[in-house]
Amino acid sequence: MHMLWTFVGVGSAVVVAVLPSAVEPVAGYAGDRVAQPSGTLSITVPAAVNVGTAFPGSSVSRQLGEVRVSDTRGRRPAVWTATVSATDFTTPGGGAARQISRSQVSYWSGQATSTVGPGTRVPGQATSAQAQSLSVPRTAFSKTSGNGNNTTAWQPTLIVAVPATAVGGTYTGTVTHSVA
Repeated sequence: MHMLWTFVGVGSAVVVAVLPSAVEPVAGYAGDRVAQPSGTLSITVPAAVNVGTAFPGSSVSRQLGEVRVSDTRGRRPAVWTATVSATDFTTPGGGAARQISRSQVSYWSGQATSTVGPGTRVPGQATSAQAQSLSVPRTAFSKTSGNGNNTTAWQPTLIVAVPATAVGGTYTGTVTHSVA
């Protein structure tokens, strides 16, 4: 006799890391060196997301909400790469049956949902078919040309494959976006 005894809840707290921009000298017409205003390069993400529930041996998928990179450095070229990484998802009690490895967590950025300012933006994973495991840090989005004073936003999707051996509980993990 088989019993469906419980489901596995999966939650995700999202943490933001912001790296300061560097001031770079720019050559003037007379050969003088002029310092550019420093400006900032920053990333914002939703504070917390409940990914949903799933039975052991299945998966759950959810958009995380808007991720936005703002670049006010103003220099040319002002390129950046946003990176995403994850921790393992765990539920209290310890042991392998209470852990969903980050290798079972996949991410795809999708296309930009909004852009302001010039430059070429490149999604890390444009479609669901390109979703990548977060077993290692991945490129979420990048800007490969253009000056600063721009913003780029996207709404990534997280996919969690729940192991068949997982015990019932609420699993939490951290998905971190950073930009440099």
